[in-house]
Amino acid sequence: MKVLHALLVCASLSAAGGQMLLKAGAEGRQHWQEFVNWQVIAGLTGYGLSTLLWLYCLSKLPLRVVYPYTALTFVLVLLGAVLIFGERAGWRAGVGTALVFGGLLLIMADGS
Repeated sequence: MKVLHALLVCASLSAAGGQMLLKAGAEGRQHWQEFVNWQVIAGLTGYGLSTLLWLYCLSKLPLRVVYPYTALTFVLVLLGAVLIFGERAGWRAGVGTALVFGGLLLIMADGS
């Protein structure tokens, strides 16, 4: 089961990385042709990999265990927005991040 949880973390990382690449590829673009660039293609690839990992985990674990990992993706995107794009996040984001991690630890301790 630990391997499946590790795959879910990889899926979250892949989805978050894909989102950040999409942001980088879209930033400052105005015409649709400009959106066809390596960052957008890599971002879509990240989403594709994430989806494949997600589907595999869905085939092995209950949805109640798999679905909370979507929240991890939100946390990873928040961290990427701050660290990579220099966006600001307040104390509420920190509290929310701690709550998400606490929830994931509780779900993983459930033994599923």
